[in-house]
Amino acid sequence: MILGFCSYGLTVDWAQVHRALDSLHWYSIAGALGAAMAGTGCMMLSWRRLLADLGSKLPIPVAARVTFMAQLAKYVPGAVWSFAAHVELGSDYGVPRRRGGASVVIALAVAAATGLLIAAASLPLASPAVARKYLLFLAVIPVIALCLAPPILRRLLDFALKIIRQEPLERRVSWRGLAEAVGLAALGWLLSGMGVWLLVSDMARGGLHLALISVGAYALAVTVALLLVVFPSGIGAREVIMVAALAPVLPQGAALAVALVVRAVTTASDLAWGGIAAALARSARYGRRATAAMASRSAQEVRQIGKHRKPPARRRAAAGPTDQPDAA
Repeated sequence: MILGFCSYGLTVDWAQVHRALDSLHWYSIAGALGAAMAGTGCMMLSWRRLLADLGSKLPIPVAARVTFMAQLAKYVPGAVWSFAAHVELGSDYGVPRRRGGASVVIALAVAAATGLLIAAASLPLASPAVARKYLLFLAVIPVIALCLAPPILRRLLDFALKIIRQEPLERRVSWRGLAEAVGLAALGWLLSGMGVWLLVSDMARGGLHLALISVGAYALAVTVALLLVVFPSGIGAREVIMVAALAPVLPQGAALAVALVVRAVTTASDLAWGGIAAALARSARYGRRATAAMASRSAQEVRQIGKHRKPPARRRAAAGPTDQPDAA
């Protein structure tokens, strides 16, 4: 139904959408793509920090491979496929599945809480009317923040693992790890939101006001769309929310054009990171083969040396009769 409304709105306002698209500069689109990739990279680092707190510290290339290969599955209806891919890819590098699953859930909660917090801080300053429309979503921030407090988070995870008949996690998320993950997630939202601002600034004038509403609109739209797991990557729902949030600074057709370009840019970012992850996977396989070959050669050298070297006691015992002076 949401996709139907989006298609109808695009048809009705196509002339205005077309003019808005023509007003975009290529360097603004390129900058938005760079900002989207940088923001997604920060989100990956946020998850990696939480996973390290739980006991599995992955190198950045490995964490990137796991995250960005798994995120391609989010375009399949239902969030379970991306979640399952994340857990399974992590297990290839020695991350226990229950630890990997817990880290993904916590990272999503951190991203959602941080996104809503940024929306709550920026939208009322830029547009109180928009903030009032989504007050219900902003009201869940204290609830999510309370659940993310390490003592409460530990109990929630233990309870969830007990329900699925799994052992509790060996390690817990620390306050420091949580603070670093929140900081990285916030930086990711700000970078991605600044990419939206680059597009909006081609169509409207404004300083801080325009930047605030661009960042807040993006954070709100993506965060709320995360809750709508029926839609692959929030398609349709995210665009509707973004158009409504940008209404104070852009007419509907121009706002819809921005939402469509943001969708294209974020998809291109996912594909670009997926390609980088595939290259990292090939490099990782080569590195593992090289390491295994070196270990095998080292083991063979040790065995060869062992064949020509006898323990001192045995050597003395063997040499004893021949080294004695001739009694005759």
